[in-house]
Amino acid sequence: MIREALTGRRIGLTGGTGFLGTALVERMLRSVPDLEVAVLVRPGRRGAEDRVRREIIRNDCFDRLRREWGDRFDAEIDRRLLVMAGDVGTDGLGLDEAGLEILAGCDTVIHSAASVSFDSPLDAAVEVNLLGPSRLAEAMRRAAGAATDAPAGATGSPGHLIAVSTAYVAGTRRGDSPELPLSETPFSPDVSWREEVDAARRVRADREAASREPAQLTRFHKQARQELGAAGVPLLAERTERIRQDWVSKAMVDAGVARAQSLGWPDAYPYTKALGERALLETRGDVPVSIVRPSIIESALAEPRPGWIRGFRMAEPVIISYARGLLKSFPGIPEGVVDVIPVDLVVAAILAVAANGPDPAGPSVYQVASGATNPLRYRRLVDLVQDYFAENPLYDADGQPIVAPRWAFPGRGKVTRQLERLDRTLTTADKVSRSLPLRGKQAAWTANLEERRNQVDRALGYVRLYGAYTETEARFLVDRLLELWDRTDAEDREAFAFDPRALEWDSYVQGVHLPSIVTHARVRSAPGRRSTPNREERGRRAVLSPDRHMAVFDLENTLIASNVVESYSWLATRRMKDRDRLGFTVRALREGPSLLALDRKDRGDFLRHFYRRYEGADVEELRAEAHELFHTLLLAKSFPDGIRRVRQHRALGHKTLLITGALDIVVEPFQELFDEVICARLSTRAGRLTGELEQGPPTGEARAQIMADYARTHGLDLEQSVAYADSASDLPMLEAAGHPVAVNAEVKLATIARKRGWHTEEWPKAPGYSTPLLPLAPRLAGRARR
Repeated sequence: MIREALTGRRIGLTGGTGFLGTALVERMLRSVPDLEVAVLVRPGRRGAEDRVRREIIRNDCFDRLRREWGDRFDAEIDRRLLVMAGDVGTDGLGLDEAGLEILAGCDTVIHSAASVSFDSPLDAAVEVNLLGPSRLAEAMRRAAGAATDAPAGATGSPGHLIAVSTAYVAGTRRGDSPELPLSETPFSPDVSWREEVDAARRVRADREAASREPAQLTRFHKQARQELGAAGVPLLAERTERIRQDWVSKAMVDAGVARAQSLGWPDAYPYTKALGERALLETRGDVPVSIVRPSIIESALAEPRPGWIRGFRMAEPVIISYARGLLKSFPGIPEGVVDVIPVDLVVAAILAVAANGPDPAGPSVYQVASGATNPLRYRRLVDLVQDYFAENPLYDADGQPIVAPRWAFPGRGKVTRQLERLDRTLTTADKVSRSLPLRGKQAAWTANLEERRNQVDRALGYVRLYGAYTETEARFLVDRLLELWDRTDAEDREAFAFDPRALEWDSYVQGVHLPSIVTHARVRSAPGRRSTPNREERGRRAVLSPDRHMAVFDLENTLIASNVVESYSWLATRRMKDRDRLGFTVRALREGPSLLALDRKDRGDFLRHFYRRYEGADVEELRAEAHELFHTLLLAKSFPDGIRRVRQHRALGHKTLLITGALDIVVEPFQELFDEVICARLSTRAGRLTGELEQGPPTGEARAQIMADYARTHGLDLEQSVAYADSASDLPMLEAAGHPVAVNAEVKLATIARKRGWHTEEWPKAPGYSTPLLPLAPRLAGRARR
């Protein structure tokens, strides 16, 4: 019935790049001869067809079809897969005449596009989930009306619209949830969907306006500076705007959850899906409609292969966090039902509804769920998961098995309070650690602390988002679905199985689903140390690849464990009398905190302020003493691995640059190591320094511009360049390079590097050097002293 009824037809589909949509495209092409599939997708930068190739056809869902079709795969895809550029979140879908013509030739359209995240911003969920089905129905009517010259198959009347909703439109109600339009069920809130749309759009405008209030903008800018330090105005501005946008987005998420819960839904997803059903049935006109409501869709039972899944669904992040020992408990009712359904059963049910056609009596509803006929109890699921990872543990970075905890069944409130307390403790520890002058391994420890806090935040998010779904007491009835199954012949039952009663939970959970998500999560599932290069080794090989064009280095705390203050202290005290050294030391210690604060605020301002102290110094005398400074102090405080790395890049034929805010006189001895040195330079008058900068210190975004100019002048590719630096103030320089390396990173940079997956290295100091409180120069004897 199913294959025969669908053969040779054209079926439209929205949401083809999603989990369910990708499975639908593959199954229709593989299982139904000569069926054309017309997918509606938002065009990417390279167009809609390119996006279909990249995000649908290249998915491993199509591996089976590639094997079966062999050399004719590409030709069959070109012949049977049509592409419409459009967007269900836009009025009119954004369809051009070609798209409308393709849509007119579809006698069935499956609408699976949705904003499926449970924490979607309110207005985004409203535009896609609530208004999307109605927009599609209107487009189908418009296409049918314009189909005077439509291809064969177009009837001049709209095709059958199958809208994929969710069983959780029932909300947090208890008891039976029938396969009926919501208006015909008891306890369903009667609200105006039009008013909800208007309100959601007003909330967005209100939150946007609030985010631009001066007090808020000041707070966002302060947060950006706390994260990035003296990274330069452009990066601070960019981060400030990102924080503002995130604040608005979170406010819209909170608004969606609050509004949904006020009406009896757990979050914005089922709330907007429920109102989307109402809007569709009210505005559909002459478009015949069927609604399919799956419960929680999970990995495939058999088609296209056991365990196939795309992206993480609801349960996967929770399960993996548990197996890694990160989630110690999770709320739920032990006797409650976790209503999950494999994706291939949902696909088969939708195709059966398409083959069956619309109900002449009016819109029909089919629920694809397991809880009413074959319930998977929460306790049973927890036991299966715990037993599986007891036998098949994940492994930590040292190759040791992770012992997953035994879960109890606490309420959501208790788990939430425990995680909130832990979050507050970790947040306080994180703030304290950020205020300390830590570097290298100590700073990496602080980054690990933030990662732990992020893990707690994610766990708290899982509890808040998904806790309601483990405590649901609704029974999603599937009477109409089973009636459809009873009318399906034996051949179709074999090819298009959708009877939830046939699921055997133990074998599905432990034999199919859990192995699949372990593989999908790319977590370590075997003991011992890796035989393949680890992340550090891969990163080192990447930066030292012959393919690189240029290596750019910072100096202070990257190649040497010194800074401009230490260099000045050494030079200033070289010819100073003993009685003056004590006063110099006292003054230096007294003004240290203010200098540090200025440096953290703006590196360029700090250097300009500090270099004023060189006013009146004899240039030639200072140059001679700078060479002694190099051999006496700077080489002793160098990082030998860093000097070796510069030589390695030169040996590979890479251009090498040193970009530093230090003075030219101080860094002159480093010139031979590099192809070019860019630094600060003081002006002179009558053989003495004026204290005024002739060439400003290259800091912040200026470093990125220097790199870009140098690469352009020498025909180099910045994507093939490497940059080494130690501080968040060097972010523009690091971001400009295709291969950034955080060396001996301070806390802010260590945190950023961890988040972005940048390569990091620890370069130890030269052995045998002890660091004094202040690097005062050795005393000169006799007349040489001033």
